[in-house]
Amino acid sequence: MDPSKKPQIRAWQDNFEQDVFSQIRRYRLMQICAVSALGLIATLLVARGITFIIFTAGLGFLLLALGLAFKHKVLASAYILLGSMTAMLFALALTGAGLFDLAILGYPALLIFAAILGGGGLFLSVLLFVLAQCIFVTWLTLHGFITPHIPTLSWSHLLFIMVIFVVTGFSVYILVQDIKRLMLSLQSENAKVQQGQAEIQHLAHHDTLTNLPNRFYGEELFVKSLANCGAKQQKLALLFFDLDNFKPVNDALGHAAGDQLLEQLARRLSEMLLADHYLIRFGGDEFLLLAPYTPGRGQLDHLAETLIQQCASEFEILHNKVVISASLGIACAPDDGTDFKQLCRRADIAMYQAKKEGRNTYHYYDKSLDKASDDKFRLLQLLRRALIEEQFQLYYQPMITLNSDDIIVVEALLRWPQADGSMIGPDQFIPLAETSGLINELGRWVLQQACLSCALQRRLGFVNLRVAVNISVMQFKDGQLQHIVETALHEAGLPPEALELELTESLLIDQTEHIQQQLKELSELGITIAIDDFGTGYSNLGYLRDFNATTLKIDRSFITSLCVAEHDEPLVKAIINMAASLGLKTVAEGIEDEATLKKLISLGCDIGQGYYWSKPVPQDVLSELLRERQK
Repeated sequence: MDPSKKPQIRAWQDNFEQDVFSQIRRYRLMQICAVSALGLIATLLVARGITFIIFTAGLGFLLLALGLAFKHKVLASAYILLGSMTAMLFALALTGAGLFDLAILGYPALLIFAAILGGGGLFLSVLLFVLAQCIFVTWLTLHGFITPHIPTLSWSHLLFIMVIFVVTGFSVYILVQDIKRLMLSLQSENAKVQQGQAEIQHLAHHDTLTNLPNRFYGEELFVKSLANCGAKQQKLALLFFDLDNFKPVNDALGHAAGDQLLEQLARRLSEMLLADHYLIRFGGDEFLLLAPYTPGRGQLDHLAETLIQQCASEFEILHNKVVISASLGIACAPDDGTDFKQLCRRADIAMYQAKKEGRNTYHYYDKSLDKASDDKFRLLQLLRRALIEEQFQLYYQPMITLNSDDIIVVEALLRWPQADGSMIGPDQFIPLAETSGLINELGRWVLQQACLSCALQRRLGFVNLRVAVNISVMQFKDGQLQHIVETALHEAGLPPEALELELTESLLIDQTEHIQQQLKELSELGITIAIDDFGTGYSNLGYLRDFNATTLKIDRSFITSLCVAEHDEPLVKAIINMAASLGLKTVAEGIEDEATLKKLISLGCDIGQGYYWSKPVPQDVLSELLRERQK
């Protein structure tokens, strides 16, 4: 809510409350005036002399007060009522029996009127006024200014007393009724407040979509369950599971469908659980199950398999049949710890291990997983520092035309040398850079250095040399790849046709339209596209056309066994023939001996790469290698 509106709302509430109170006071004022007037009319029937005149005057003022109340002049009406009634009773006391006159019995009614019709100030004023009148009457009597006249008892006196009692009793009755209504209203408001607090507490402890306990309440349930397990000689398992392919449901059917799937899954799982099991929505498509168990894994194995089966069962979502799966990690208390957050982290680590093992399965936590997680964390910290300090180096491996034995392209390969002379392999830090968001910065540096190196070699006399750079799918995400490539080419003074971008085959399946548009724009600049590791991904001839590929690089797994495994030769031959029919050149990776080279030449392969010619070398060695090949 806008803070500037809060005073306005508060003022509106105050005005509303004042209006309600004013209406109640007006209604009570009219009631009191009417009942008092009826009482005076009854007394006028038996009143005589000065008493008749006093009652008549009092009746007149009562009718005036009633009229003012009817006209919504509540304050004026209240003052006239109380003032005239006080004056009337005072006059009756002066002309009658003084302090012993029946009129004195009417003063309590006036005090009740003041309490009903006004606040503390009005009540105190009337009380002091009444006390002053009593003192004044007593003083006048004691000093002989007035002589009390004790009347002889008659039926008219009984009528006066009855009128006073009726008016006083009516006043007391409406006052008590108002108090009762106020108490009932307070009780009702208190019940609403308690209900509201219970609802707020429920909302604070439960997920709004599935109505399952949330992770904050889950910690309380964990403490409670762990204590119960300790008393029953049981252990407590935390089963952390994540839906493997939930995102495609959201992408294809919309987030409403994803929400519906989560609701159905929560109901389905809740129905199968025991009373001492707690299913918790941890967040997104992640769930946590707290399950007591007796020592031994048989019970947990059965529970994990049942959960996975339930998740993999078919869902009816917006008239669509939807099938998903789940990966599940298990950590146990007290074996794996007793801290909730620590156990959740360890169950999460085990869950990701289940994903690595193919998904739709489960895995128990063990210390080796924690070590791998810690190693990954430490490597990430080193990776960040390495980027800042530019600890990386580019090595280059030549690609040779098989018909002329010339070096036409060198592939830029990233290396991370360590102080002790060892190397951290790209298979270790590249996936980490992709998942941590560092790949864009790292990829930018590789493009810049590769273009600068190629431009330098061209200036040294190798004017037709080209450089190939591997691109990660993550570098396409923000749509800035073309700008980064153009900047690298411009800063190095390298023509676009000297750069080749290598894409893994499986990359082309992800976000096809988004990637296709960027590759089209890069091709229009003159940059060539090569498909790396061809044959290991989702082979589809259509994307070779859509992505303007010019080169296929046959994966080394088919080349290294080419002269050994008979089944590889037909496959390699088929790839080479297919590429030729599409106007694409083929590069064979992993050539290590002359027999493999001759076999590839006989099959019609265009270009070769491998240790047969050279391992990847740093830039200074590359210059020597190029000069030797040029002789």
